[in-house]
This record gives sequence, C-alpha cells and structure tokens, in this order.
Amino acid sequence: MDLKSFFLFYIVLALRYLFIAGPAFFIFYQLYQLKFSSRKIQSRFPRSKDYYREIGYSFFTFIIFALIGVILMLPTVRSHTQIYTSIAEYGWGYFVFSFVLALVIHDAYFYLTHRLMHHPKLFKAFHLLHHRSTNPSPWAAFAFSPLEAVVEGSIIFVIALLIPIHPLAILAFLLFMTIYNVYGHLGYEIFPSWLVNSPVGKWLNTSTNHNMHHQYFKGNYGLYFRFWDEVFKTTHPHYDATLAKLLTEPEEGKYADGKLNPYYSTSLSAKKSTTEKRS
Repeated sequence: MDLKSFFLFYIVLALRYLFIAGPAFFIFYQLYQLKFSSRKIQSRFPRSKDYYREIGYSFFTFIIFALIGVILMLPTVRSHTQIYTSIAEYGWGYFVFSFVLALVIHDAYFYLTHRLMHHPKLFKAFHLLHHRSTNPSPWAAFAFSPLEAVVEGSIIFVIALLIPIHPLAILAFLLFMTIYNVYGHLGYEIFPSWLVNSPVGKWLNTSTNHNMHHQYFKGNYGLYFRFWDEVFKTTHPHYDATLAKLLTEPEEGKYADGKLNPYYSTSLSAKKSTTEKRS
C-alpha cells in the first residue's frame, strides 16, 4: 500500500471535517445558541459523550475513506474508471455537468443503500451506530460503523465507473457532499422559507428532513433531494408540518416546539441585574 498517499488522503479528510463541522458546531452550539434557538429542530441538545462518540467514529471512518482513495488510484483500478486529467478533453461545460451528475448519482445511490441498511437483517451491523445520534450534531456527519463507511465511501467507485469525471470535479463533489452532510446533521434549520417553498427548493432535502429520520428511524431516506422519498412514498407524514413550524417565527426566546430556551431566561436575568446596577 502507498502509505504516503494514504496519510495524505487521511489528513485531507480530517481537515475537511474539522474546518466544516467545527465552525458549524461553534456557531450554532456555542456562540449563537440563543440567537438561533427558534430554528433548533429538537429543543434538547446532545450530551457531551454523544459529541465524543460522533467525533471518534468519524475519524475512524476516514481510515476507510483514505483506503478507498488509495485503491481508486491503483493503476489496475483506475484503468477501469473514466477519470480523465485534461479539462480540454470534455470542456468546462461538461466539467460542471459532471459535478451535477455526480450529485444525482450519489443521491440515488444513497437512497437505495440507505433503505437497504434499514432492513432488519442489516441494520444492526451497518447502520445502528449512526442512529445512536437520535439528535445529531454536525460532528455526526461521518459517524459510521466500519461496514457503513465502506458503503458510503464506495460511491466514488460508482461515479468513476459510470461517467467521465475530472479529479477536480471529484474534489468539488466531495467538498459539497461534506458541506451538505454537515448541514443535514446540523440540528438547526437554516434554509429560508422562500427557498423551501419555491418550485425548485421544495425538492431539496433539508436539515429538518434528515433530523426527523434520526429521531424517528423511518422515512426521509434521501440525501440532497426529496425525489426518491416522494416517488416511493417514504416521506415522514409530519415532515411538512414540522418544517413549516420551524420556518414560522415563534415567540422570542422559545424553540419551534414552544419550549422556553433556558439560556434565554438566564440572559434576561443577567440583563435585568446589569440594568439594576446601573440604576
């Protein structure tokens, strides 16, 4: 095995995770927790041990992802793919199209494999670990069991075999996938109402959609889009109502479910104390 390539892939994967999930966690779970409380999908928060578990398994997942990258680069494997190195060979128009096509392929692959991993005979071995995050945080984006990590990482083989794709398009695809994956596990709904209610936006998967999947274990199996859930009628029956509630501005200091944010009452007490001292 090419250890140099393996460690390079691992470092890139780890840094990508830290620089995307890290700021998301800091902004929504530390810095502006009160400000965004009305967009919190579940009013409760994960426990510290949940964060540690999610981070630990994510870093283990990157070992498998790095191995997959090394395997893909082997001459005996790459020769069977459609990876090309000169953008001029297909042009910039196809370069952009291949990126979009990779997302469409990944979305279909994810829906299919996700449904399969929920089969009673496969769930415990493949997918149960990821579902231990019933109220996921950004750190849960890659918290997979080893078997699920193999399934998730193998999408790159599928894409490289099915369509001509440039290494830079692969990098763009992987970056977008990570950003959307972190958004899906964010625990907050940050899409604006005008987007999710638009003719195109209504087909986009939301953080609410995936959070409900973690909470209820059934329904909402898609990744980027909602096409397959609608086609196979697997959208959770309360999805639309839950999303609409999150997009409606609640009373100040309350979560979308009507519960009071404890940090809000603390903040009010601090402000009152400061005002009294100044008086």
